[in-house]
Amino acid sequence: MSSNVFGTLFRLMTFGESHGLEIGAVIDGCPAGMALDAADIQRDLDRRRPGQSRYTTQRREEDRVRIVSGVFEGRTTGTPIGLMIENQDQRARDYNEIKQLFRPGHADWTYWKKYGIRDYRGGGRASARETAMRVAGGAIARKVLRSLGVEIQGCLIAMGPVKIDPNRKNWGEVAQNPFFCPDSESVAKFEELLDRCRSQGDSVGAMLEVVARGVPVGWGEPVYGRLDADLAAGMMGINAVKSVEIGAGSHAAEGFGSQMADEMIPDAEAPEGVRFASNHSGGILGGISNGNEIVVRLAVKPTPSIHSELRTVNTMGLAQIIQTRGRHDPCVGIRAVPVAEAMMALVLVDHYLRHRARAGIFKVLHD
Repeated sequence: MSSNVFGTLFRLMTFGESHGLEIGAVIDGCPAGMALDAADIQRDLDRRRPGQSRYTTQRREEDRVRIVSGVFEGRTTGTPIGLMIENQDQRARDYNEIKQLFRPGHADWTYWKKYGIRDYRGGGRASARETAMRVAGGAIARKVLRSLGVEIQGCLIAMGPVKIDPNRKNWGEVAQNPFFCPDSESVAKFEELLDRCRSQGDSVGAMLEVVARGVPVGWGEPVYGRLDADLAAGMMGINAVKSVEIGAGSHAAEGFGSQMADEMIPDAEAPEGVRFASNHSGGILGGISNGNEIVVRLAVKPTPSIHSELRTVNTMGLAQIIQTRGRHDPCVGIRAVPVAEAMMALVLVDHYLRHRARAGIFKVLHD
């Protein structure tokens, strides 16, 4: 299986399966000399970890990360950083009943057709378990970005038909509830919705928002290698994500140029001496960051592993009825928030290094 590497200069490769012994990652391109220990990574992993509330899968994984290479005496060496996490609560037996069946909405059938191998243990490589290593790699990327004054924060802004009130949006509330919700008054509504889903053996989708603050003007390329295109690719690569929008997104199609133009105003205190009257562009113009907040939203589909009976086929192509058992998230979008933050961090740090390399080449050519 190819295509397990993400990034150009800051590169993340992940490996492992949902119910294998371990999952792991190799990060190549991290600058040397940065202070780094497992605690720096563990903080983000703990936010994604399953089993922390009754609204996520009850699979019990500590997700304790080990740094196995690339760090010496507490600092990065510039060589590949190896990370490992042991799978502690894998129960492949939960899937014995469906080893010859394909779960609707999952990648079981497409993986089988492509590779000829049926790894029925919780989805194998296609499982969202793999995203723990994206969060681990993203934690390292975020540390690089923080040294540059760039901060990233994500939240859940809608679950099924229930949406937060944007007028009550408070980033300080995100860490105060199990939904990463910035609107305290919506928490009870989310709880009621998920309790109803659980009682009916169903699941529900979600809309997430991720914001990066402090990104300077100039990251990204104008045609191929656009910052917005790479962000969209990174977010679409997350399990269950079905759409991505930047800034006004689909609402831009409903507006007029006079509304969406993001007027520019001279301001000596703003980055590069200019501020924007609005941010419909989501912080990116022509594929290049403009100094505004970068705003990305992504839609996550309902978890396809539900207890309701569904029609499917078996490996012989015969019609069957399937009922998925085991431990699953009633809304996979909740734990996707730290994953989306990590993917934004990976894209941004990669573009920072690309911009720095380009600036270095430009300086050499003009010295």
